[in-house]
Amino acid sequence: MPAPRSAAGAAPAPPAGRPAPGPAADEGLARRLRALACTAPLHDLDVRKANLAGEYSGYAMAEVALAAIDLVTLAMDFDTGADHDDVVARLVPRVAAQAPERPATEHRRVARWVLENLINVGSVDRGFRAVYGTFGSDGAYVRRDYDFKLVEELPDPAGGVCLRTTDEAVNVLVGALDTDVTSAQIAAEVKLEVLISRGRLADAQLAAEQARYRTVQYAETLRRTLEATRRNVRSVDWLRTVPDMIAEALDHIADRYRHENAILTNIRRARDEADPAGPRAAEHKLRAAELVDIVKDCIRRHTQLQSRLLEAGPLFRAEQDRQEFAPPSGRVGLDLHGQLLTPLLPEPLERAVRVTDAWFSHGAGFRAPGAVRLGDLTELLLSPPAPREHLGAELPEPDLVATPDDSRFSEEQLAAAKALLDLPPDAPRRLSGLLARARRDDPDLPYLVALLAVHAASPPVGTAHRQGDDRLLFAVDDGEELRDPEFGGADLVVGTALLEYAAGDPGS
Repeated sequence: MPAPRSAAGAAPAPPAGRPAPGPAADEGLARRLRALACTAPLHDLDVRKANLAGEYSGYAMAEVALAAIDLVTLAMDFDTGADHDDVVARLVPRVAAQAPERPATEHRRVARWVLENLINVGSVDRGFRAVYGTFGSDGAYVRRDYDFKLVEELPDPAGGVCLRTTDEAVNVLVGALDTDVTSAQIAAEVKLEVLISRGRLADAQLAAEQARYRTVQYAETLRRTLEATRRNVRSVDWLRTVPDMIAEALDHIADRYRHENAILTNIRRARDEADPAGPRAAEHKLRAAELVDIVKDCIRRHTQLQSRLLEAGPLFRAEQDRQEFAPPSGRVGLDLHGQLLTPLLPEPLERAVRVTDAWFSHGAGFRAPGAVRLGDLTELLLSPPAPREHLGAELPEPDLVATPDDSRFSEEQLAAAKALLDLPPDAPRRLSGLLARARRDDPDLPYLVALLAVHAASPPVGTAHRQGDDRLLFAVDDGEELRDPEFGGADLVVGTALLEYAAGDPGS
């Protein structure tokens, strides 16, 4: 039976209190939110460029970031990645084109700053995190964390460090997210073939670049699988998942070879049949030559991927034998938490110090003295200091901006709260009484008094001892419940304790 309609012919609105049906409860909403999160670090670069010392408003940082992702992605191979300095050097001409009047040192600094922010050098795990919300099966709104990276620093087989882009970075580059690699590759190459057959070589070049990015992403998936196998063969499903993936990838490569050879034929035909007297003949020939290079690069990458796929089975068997039948290690590591920290916590300080001193004296290793012979010591003492010839570049004068005073409480309120908590040592008081007294003087003062009382529940005795204070505010919970119109919890007993020193010297 069809749903009843209103007078205007529209369906009735969903009941109040429930999310609207459709995209709000669809997984597609989460994919779009994650796609938006992946672009946030690029937009953030243009926001934070004002923090750099100098005039950087003329640089489009997001464009430079996309170019950096492009350079790293195309420089990646199956075993190696992109070199950090090489990427910076290739970025400098693009940066210089945006502000040609600025010095070359500034162009290089901008390129390096953009690349380091894509790696997220300042964070602990060098990753980004975004928070987004979705609706669960019960209609409740749930906030979720999305952790991702754009450019990673990984060990290079030659012993250095190389850069590799992640799946999220490639998806940002080609404008998609959570796309099946195989279907995206087929769609990109079919689109490429159609565009070439119609003579739209400019659009075909963009489609060819997207197809190459998908090829890189497919090879990266296999590389991570083999890398996980080398670490722990049991962490990868070699019974069904990986064999199915290898078989599917080999079929994929066979189809791609046929498509790419057909594409090369169409490109050469479009190049040879172009009217030499046409107004855009030179541009068409240039586009066709660039397309030939891109498709040849795709064929090279597919050839390399095919060789790696054929080596995956023997690699799994070799790793299985190595990890299963490897002799146990003759050296046993020390569990610092279980064997050192946990047994020492209940022990007295005098006994624990002996153990920790012995551990750190052996764990720190040897320290070579600065002068092992008397002659070396004499020469070191009599040698004049070497003159400093190069003091470095002149530091720019920073633009200091006065920080606005956004404190909730004023200095007068802090003084009033401290005067209220300046209790005699032999007369502690309840927190409820102190809050009532503070409320009579100032409506905001109870919040400051409660904050100071909560901090006094764990008094900094060591700090007060080092500073030479003669008294210390403390708070103790004796189980009494706090009865207050604004606060809840325990009705703390707040008092002042006198500090005594062993020999009259606070620093002893």
